Amino acid sequence: MFYLGIDIGKRTHAASIMSDTGKILLKGFSFKNTTEGGEQLLQQLNRFSIDPGNFSIVMEATGHYWLALFSFLDTNQYTVHVINPIQTDGWRKGTEIRKRKNDRIDSVLIADLIRYGSFGESALSDEPLLELKQLARYRSYLKGTASDFKRKIIAVIDQIFPEYETVFSKQGIFGKASKQVLYELSSPEAINALPTEKLAQFLSEKSRGRLRLEKAEKLKQAAANSFGITLAQDAYLFQLRSMLEQLMFLETQVEEVDQQIEQRMKQLDSVILTIPGISYTNGATILGEIGDISRFSTPKKLVAYAEIDASVTQSGEFEASRNVMSKRGSPYLRKALFSAALVASNHDPTLKAFYQKKISEGKHHFTAVGAVARKLCYIVHAILKNNEAYKIQ
Repeated sequence: MFYLGIDIGKRTHAASIMSDTGKILLKGFSFKNTTEGGEQLLQQLNRFSIDPGNFSIVMEATGHYWLALFSFLDTNQYTVHVINPIQTDGWRKGTEIRKRKNDRIDSVLIADLIRYGSFGESALSDEPLLELKQLARYRSYLKGTASDFKRKIIAVIDQIFPEYETVFSKQGIFGKASKQVLYELSSPEAINALPTEKLAQFLSEKSRGRLRLEKAEKLKQAAANSFGITLAQDAYLFQLRSMLEQLMFLETQVEEVDQQIEQRMKQLDSVILTIPGISYTNGATILGEIGDISRFSTPKKLVAYAEIDASVTQSGEFEASRNVMSKRGSPYLRKALFSAALVASNHDPTLKAFYQKKISEGKHHFTAVGAVARKLCYIVHAILKNNEAYKIQ
């Protein structure tokens, strides 16, 4: 058996091969993270054996840079173990007296680590779960970017038409009709120039009949008395329209991602969707972030990974009603479970009663929801472990 340790880098990797007896057969072979680099690695391996089964390979899960090489070796029938870099750090401290660190040395240490077999392998998600994780995280990025644009749009509106918020609330500003008003009319002057009847017709068309004459009159009155700036207004209006275009494009992309997620969740037909409060998007995030549920031998470990194990502030007989969540695992999973807990607190009888019990104990709303999220974590662990649908008590 040959032991291959690979130290992962962004552009270049380093590989070392060790024999059963610990003899270094190849030290710090450098190859690029490209197809050509992968082929060069295979040529080196073939010098020792053409049978992939004669190699035990370990690489570190460094960022996302290991994925391409892992996929390449997997396609070529090699079995690859992926470990957390923390393990090699610990191994280095125990074996390297001089505490040296470079790619050549690290690849030898990794090979030695697998030779001794004293490592815990990082569980890899199968392809459907990996797809869900990728899509859910991309959706989170799109939503975050859209929120940034919304804040900047409001800042511009506050300068050119500060009264606009009295007509459309902060939430209503980004409704379909309001966005079209801002994009096509933009300034108080343009709104003033449009007859009330035509403005009412415009609002009716853009809102599918929900907004009519009353809203048009209110908007006209606000525009007529606007205290917005007029200096450099063209530049502000250009910025406003440009950002609205970006926002609408982002919202279209979110819809497309949602369709992709829904399609995959229906194919997966997971029991996660039987829990009240868990939608396709929340379910995709939870499944994608958890991966293989067998990674978590107990519900407590899943709770810790979800960052919802509260650190309690206590002194003597005092116990804080607002406990602080620890933050060590996946913030995406935490957010998804917290969002699901908000819904479940109102729609699941058991979790609703649990939430109300926490409130009656004097807990703050968010502390109580956090407690529901932890309880939800136990439920998720149980139904995924047993692959059984959730039954409302």
